[in-house]
Amino acid sequence: MQTKNTLAFVLLALSAGPVLAEASTGAATHSVSGNVGLFSDYRFRGISQTWRQPALQGGFDYAHSSGFYAGIWGSNVSGNSYNNGAGLELDFYGGNKVALSRDLTLDLGVLAYVYPGAKLNSAPGMPTGEKYNNVDVYIGLSAGAFSAKLSVAATDYFGLNSDTAGYAYFNSLPARGGTKGSSYVDLNYRFELAEGLTLDVHLGRLSVRHYSELSYTDVKLGLSKSLGGFNFGAAIVATDADKAYYQVGNAAGQEAKRLGTAGLVLSVQRSF
Repeated sequence: MQTKNTLAFVLLALSAGPVLAEASTGAATHSVSGNVGLFSDYRFRGISQTWRQPALQGGFDYAHSSGFYAGIWGSNVSGNSYNNGAGLELDFYGGNKVALSRDLTLDLGVLAYVYPGAKLNSAPGMPTGEKYNNVDVYIGLSAGAFSAKLSVAATDYFGLNSDTAGYAYFNSLPARGGTKGSSYVDLNYRFELAEGLTLDVHLGRLSVRHYSELSYTDVKLGLSKSLGGFNFGAAIVATDADKAYYQVGNAAGQEAKRLGTAGLVLSVQRSF
């Protein structure tokens, strides 16, 4: 119930419309924008976060003409993947973009993933003190239609360490220490096929420190179309993640679903 109330608040706030403020000194400008979207599945780095069920997402972004930016974003997630919590993910991020040349931009920032109340189990129904919360630091480069970003975990990767390895995934893992320093390489190419019609190509690679069997590659090929103030999308998402680890059952530990299997994700979004 808490998740539904939080997401309803996001929708209500976003429906109020755009917010844009001009700074009173010089040419510097400040802007605040919002976005909201409905997705047939929430895929993070190719892995379903909603047990392959729909997701409602939305957020706010602040930007300054100096290049500084910050934001908050939220989505429902499955309690089957994030035990003992509110079924909610909140992301807080901030960074700075610097133009290195006319066509090349550097992006440096920090992103915190927070799952209110959620804690990993040491056994079914036995929560530990370990949270799923994760903090990434990242560096990115963009040049025209191409962008690349490297994210490195400044904490244990979503709570995975020696204490939680045995129950963090469907099949238990041997304890090998923490996962701080795990990395994700994110490559993207966006091409406008026609007015309002865009092709998106993505390739990613996750490397989990000390737990190489959890490392994998993910790909995405998507089309999006702007129409009537909305952005409609369809994307094929796939990974080569080990099916033995990237699957989750329901609260009773049954009906396990493979979370990294190839699938079609449909979406409709709107920005304010």
